[in-house]
Amino acid sequence: MEHHEQPEPLSPVELAAMRRSLANGRLAMTRRSLLRASAATAVAVGGLGALSSCGIPPAGRTDAAGSTDHSSAEKRVNFSNWTEYMDVSDDGKHRPTLEAFTERTGIAVKYTEDINDNDEFFGKIQAQLAAGQDTGRDLIVLTDWMCARMISLGWIQSLDPANLPHAYTNLAPQFRNPGWDPGRAHSYPWQGIPAIIAYNKKATGGRKVDSISQLLEDPKLKGRVGFLSEMRDSVGLTLLDMGKKPEAVTADDFDAAIARIQKGVDSKQIRRFTGNDYTNDLDKGDIAACVAWAGDIVQLQHDNPDIAYAIPSSGYMTSTDNLMVPNKARHKQNAERLIDYFYEPKAAARLAAYINYACPVDGVREELAKIDKDAADNPLILPDAEMAARSHSFRALNAKESKEFTQKFSDLTGA
Repeated sequence: MEHHEQPEPLSPVELAAMRRSLANGRLAMTRRSLLRASAATAVAVGGLGALSSCGIPPAGRTDAAGSTDHSSAEKRVNFSNWTEYMDVSDDGKHRPTLEAFTERTGIAVKYTEDINDNDEFFGKIQAQLAAGQDTGRDLIVLTDWMCARMISLGWIQSLDPANLPHAYTNLAPQFRNPGWDPGRAHSYPWQGIPAIIAYNKKATGGRKVDSISQLLEDPKLKGRVGFLSEMRDSVGLTLLDMGKKPEAVTADDFDAAIARIQKGVDSKQIRRFTGNDYTNDLDKGDIAACVAWAGDIVQLQHDNPDIAYAIPSSGYMTSTDNLMVPNKARHKQNAERLIDYFYEPKAAARLAAYINYACPVDGVREELAKIDKDAADNPLILPDAEMAARSHSFRALNAKESKEFTQKFSDLTGA
């Protein structure tokens, strides 16, 4: 079993902060933020259209079926993931779920934390994929909007259902049929990432904050409100509050939501747009209420009983990080076996207990309760049917829309 040596474990608040900052391409940026706000950098990339200027045909497809699978001869799988996104032993030296997989199957996992940003990672592998070459990776984890891009380019292999019996059976209904990958033909969720409302009860004087309308209009919150620098979450929640569906957002809907948030900026109701660096301000009470990522809030609540969250009655946003097999991967079947392993309740429970994001696997509650009863009872980690029904996702954007929407949001946030 190959793995990197791990640093000393961080405190829950430090870990929560680390897990997100990376997503926007900063070093306050250690993970979830990386994946969320990196969508903003898509303006520079310009969506699929920008690929043409790089000499990469926007719809250029390679013959994934032509690759040779060496899984039987080479009992290994090369797995690239984000940092702090896999369970680690208390001493920081082992990865229990991966090691258990190797013990059972004999398949060694070369696990590498080399994904710090969706666009940055895309830049690492696009030339190889465009040329029909092996990237050296059998399994990668990327955010839904980037997955949509790579699938549309024809750079991701279709998965074989015969190798995914647990995944097929245990995938939660909430995650089964995204518009960008109908029927999960090319992907399975690694974790769900709910965007909700969080508040510091001490900073709000004990008042509950549970709507975007409150964030944007309550004078008692003026100057102490945070919105996320991830377009899909901040705009998506605003759309829901306006009675619009992010799954079917039009250009006019988007403009109306931007105009509404702009009023909050102009009136100085909104303090700032953040990646996951809102966690420290929320913890201290400098931000009284904000749009937040659920996993951060679960972590913050461990140390601060004043941190609370609310699911707006209009609904909340959920995106996903997803497991995919790139074209020309040498060990596709081994990668599929590893995907399927993480859909077994025991392995999924170990992962959920460590990561604290929304688990996409049904039937995990009993196993998770053995590890952490509070986590098993937390709807942010194991959404019940009522909460799952209130989940919404931003629809896939074409290249032109992506560029235009992202530019408008960047103008709003000053990014």
